[in-house]
Amino acid sequence: MKKQAIFLDRDGVLNEVLSHRVKFVNSPKDLFLLEGAGQAVAELSNAGYDIFVVTNQGGVGLGFLQEKRLHEIHDTMSEKIKGYGGQIKEIAYCPHKPNADCDCRKPNAGMLLDLASRHNIALEGSVMVGDHERDIEAGKKVGCKTVFIGSDKTSADRKAPSLQAAVPLILELLEEKTDK
Repeated sequence: MKKQAIFLDRDGVLNEVLSHRVKFVNSPKDLFLLEGAGQAVAELSNAGYDIFVVTNQGGVGLGFLQEKRLHEIHDTMSEKIKGYGGQIKEIAYCPHKPNADCDCRKPNAGMLLDLASRHNIALEGSVMVGDHERDIEAGKKVGCKTVFIGSDKTSADRKAPSLQAAVPLILELLEEKTDK
């Protein structure tokens, strides 16, 4: 039987970017979890759902960031989240340049489709969470319910100011799908 999962964008959902402390995350020292993000992942993990991160990392394709360093950043993020009791099952990323016309760069859904295939995930029963409309578009393309983080106008099913505030909305959407 296929299982439900939660897909999270990275920058702006889990960690700071374009903030007073950091412009881009190009090193593990540049990774600062957003307030409540670690606790939110822990709550979602403890509810029994697999958590996946799906992130566009065009800096790799543009030459600003080596993949080895990106893996170090992701290892650091996973460890910080583990410190709160949360668990990230896998981090998928698109290393291609913006406008590279690849299948994996959001708003395309290649990362979601790949993870669903390899982890036996029912996309139509899962939730995609992001802070840009491209995240929401990727989720909708494969039938996920969607949650937008931020205050901008969105086509998402739900909206919240932070991942921590979104936890009850995410869980509600997951339960809604299982009741049908």
